Amino acid sequence: MTAPSTPLRSTDRLEQVIAVAQSGKRFDQALAELYPEYSRSRLSGWIKDGKALINGATARPRDPVVLGDRVQVAAELREEVHDAPEAIALDVLYEDRDVIVLNKPAGLVVHPGAGNATGTLVNALLYFDPSLRAVPRAGIVHRLDKDTSGALVVARTIEAHAALVAQLSGREVHRRYLALVVGAMIAGGRIDAPIDRDPYDRLKMAVREGGRDAITHYRIAERFRAHTLLRCQLETGRTHQIRVHLTSIRHPIVGDPQYGSGLKIPKAATPELDAALRGFRRQALHAEHLEFVHPRTGKPLANDAPVPTDFLQLLQVLRDDSKAFAAR
Repeated sequence: MTAPSTPLRSTDRLEQVIAVAQSGKRFDQALAELYPEYSRSRLSGWIKDGKALINGATARPRDPVVLGDRVQVAAELREEVHDAPEAIALDVLYEDRDVIVLNKPAGLVVHPGAGNATGTLVNALLYFDPSLRAVPRAGIVHRLDKDTSGALVVARTIEAHAALVAQLSGREVHRRYLALVVGAMIAGGRIDAPIDRDPYDRLKMAVREGGRDAITHYRIAERFRAHTLLRCQLETGRTHQIRVHLTSIRHPIVGDPQYGSGLKIPKAATPELDAALRGFRRQALHAEHLEFVHPRTGKPLANDAPVPTDFLQLLQVLRDDSKAFAAR
């Protein structure tokens, strides 16, 4: 991976002609419709600073626009992110001028925060593409937990960021996960249970009455003696959703340090399985598939992230244990 030399853009020159849909509306309202990728507060600021013009002249936010007016905006792209760039390797599954799709490794924190001021995905992205400083959250529109691996999309422009955020809000982004859970399940299903902050532990989430709606679909991918590999499809995207939902039906994810019920070794487990389960110290959760509509072309874009080696090795040990038990 090399760091591109493209400098951070300072200004975009935007120009549009007022159509019937905007005619008669306030200037700030018309701009919000014409440029939904920018916040209303930013657009209002440009009007007040004389950077948004009607027919080449300054105007007030409340001034009306009429059919045929020419609107010009000097859109200043100020820095949205102030974290330091760091040369951290990225596994890029796909990239173009609008988006980057990454395979995030387990152990990499997405956003800097308390205890993780450096060494995060944001730091790596700012090194990979310095122009991401002008995009909210360095282009990140959804997140994966530190120890969850897999596919994650990053927007490279403000326009792409707004489009992807809208798709997420409209539940139009398709995300599928692999989850290895404790217990031998017999069928897939649907979990429709609201999620909110855990009242007893502010670092955790929990299924709670009155929380935000949350829906997870799951089906069985592979069965083992005392574990099950699931494919989970998110309908919503709440914090820790899959981990919380699976724990709520008493099938926590293997290795989950926050929501798991402790180490469970099957009876008569092979020494290899015993060692593998004891040594797997993160949640066995991987975002294997990500699909969304490309923000510029309007065409579906799908990417699959390879399952990490430690996860594959654990699955193979489980298969071997099942075979050894059946042969007794």
